[in-house]
Amino acid sequence: MKPALLLLMGFLLFHSSRAQYYLRGEVKDENNALLPDVRILLHSSGYLYHSGSSGAFGIPIPLVSDTVTLSADGYQTLILPVSSNQYQSIILRSTLIVAPPARRGLLSLTKDLRVTGRQEWTVGSETYSSLVENRFIPATRFPETGFAVTIDKASYSNVRRFLNMGSTIPPDAVRIEELLNYFNFGYSDPPVDSCFALHSRLSECPWNSGDRLLFLQVCARKLDPARIPPANLVLLVDVSGSMDLPNKLPLLKSAFGLLVNNLRAIDTVSIVTYGASVAVMLQPTSGQDKKKILKAIDDLGAGGATPGEAGIRAAYRVAKSQLIRGGNNRVILATDGDFNEGETSEEELEKLVVQYKDWGIYLTCLGVGMGNYKDSKLEALAKKGNGNFAYLDDEREAEKVLVREFTQTVYAVADDAYLNIEFNSSLVKDYRLIGFDNKVKVLSDSLSQLQGGEVGSGHSLLALFEIVPREADSVQVHDPNRLARVSLNYRLPHDPRARTSDYDCGSQLIAFRDLQPCYRFASSIALFGGLLKNSRFTNQAGWKDAIQMAEKSSDPQDAMQQEFIALIEKARKIYGKQRHKKVDD
Repeated sequence: MKPALLLLMGFLLFHSSRAQYYLRGEVKDENNALLPDVRILLHSSGYLYHSGSSGAFGIPIPLVSDTVTLSADGYQTLILPVSSNQYQSIILRSTLIVAPPARRGLLSLTKDLRVTGRQEWTVGSETYSSLVENRFIPATRFPETGFAVTIDKASYSNVRRFLNMGSTIPPDAVRIEELLNYFNFGYSDPPVDSCFALHSRLSECPWNSGDRLLFLQVCARKLDPARIPPANLVLLVDVSGSMDLPNKLPLLKSAFGLLVNNLRAIDTVSIVTYGASVAVMLQPTSGQDKKKILKAIDDLGAGGATPGEAGIRAAYRVAKSQLIRGGNNRVILATDGDFNEGETSEEELEKLVVQYKDWGIYLTCLGVGMGNYKDSKLEALAKKGNGNFAYLDDEREAEKVLVREFTQTVYAVADDAYLNIEFNSSLVKDYRLIGFDNKVKVLSDSLSQLQGGEVGSGHSLLALFEIVPREADSVQVHDPNRLARVSLNYRLPHDPRARTSDYDCGSQLIAFRDLQPCYRFASSIALFGGLLKNSRFTNQAGWKDAIQMAEKSSDPQDAMQQEFIALIEKARKIYGKQRHKKVDD
């Protein structure tokens, strides 16, 4: 009897040791946003588990109570006792240092110049940053000015969307530097010892007789295709209910399908979505496994709210987990910008992105949609995230941004690039930078400073200044052959050292009719932008002048240039007949 009793007791003890309990719970950050893919180490067994795509978890444990260690990139490791009798609601705290109040970034800056603001201009549910147009500046008092070198092009395709709809355009949606960026004017290779080539031309101003136009061209080096670094791309896709329209999520799925064609085996792509929940829909995958990536893209569907803040945090964590030292680490955010959960203001979202910027991860923003499109949010995020910004109005634009101009969009050759230009006040009476207009809120911030931009491989930027020349014999002329001195400041990616390229702009005047066609075509774009903004600086010219200028300087074989001429004609019909004068070209 005794041996049988001992056998029974042993049997019961064995099975009690194998008894299974179930530990359930969720992991959140300090802002109450659920955290997906948190590592959960169970001490009793040494097994490693993860929170799911929604941030929740369910773990079998051998004891009623146990101890777990939770860890996630960007968060403090947490060790705590847990019980299967209680649902666990666990908070992980960020390891990121809270930055001091951020200085807001100016697109252009003239030292010591005070600028008066104006009231905000809005249209429907779409939001645009209220801008103050650059005015004429006296060169004697303020000889030096500067502007950020950027590759953003979103304004052009957004303007095209409005005109194709037969609609007028919010003036603040027209950013002339982005209209010019859309075209790659007369690219030339930089010198061997520099990342940039600089060129300038001085000509007559076609819309203000007596004034001059200074064309300043900046060409960035093209990456050698054989030496393009490996990419770590995280596609952060808005799959909220507002994206359930043909020109939103379906367009993005088509766009990302095109992007997959450019991926190499050394590249890694992940997909994070936010909508009803934040989820890692595709774990980091080699660019060689195109079928798997395309299937994940095809499976995306829309529904739920828009927790953009939580999505951004999750995407950066995934990007950091796969960080490639010396590689191209980038989050590509694709959305209509309509965030409605978590932090939603531009200021708070800017602070969030700035925290992650020091990780060396770039941010590209792709905007889509209409009606509730938040241009202002995406523009702010891209600038603060050390990245760029494009608007996709159709599949052709997606193909242009993500296939034909893939290296410009995704691979940076310079960071924090900005240009200072000091005018020769003995030749220049007044000057006006065309485009690069600043936000009203930024101008009113005493901490504001010029913020440099990211420059992509092979990009060609063309900046225009309208100049009022100083009358002959009115002052003693110094350096008669130098109109202005230029300093281009930048850093190479992953290199903290500041670099500078210097250039002198000549003072030789070229008749407008003798200019290279690309510069005359650029003038038509600047005039087009001024007319759309109803600028007081271009009210001496009209739509027919812009059309004539574009037609006489365009390449008949260039589809983009011919489309632009058609857009001017659409704008002329929409805005009606306006007073104009004959432009001498």
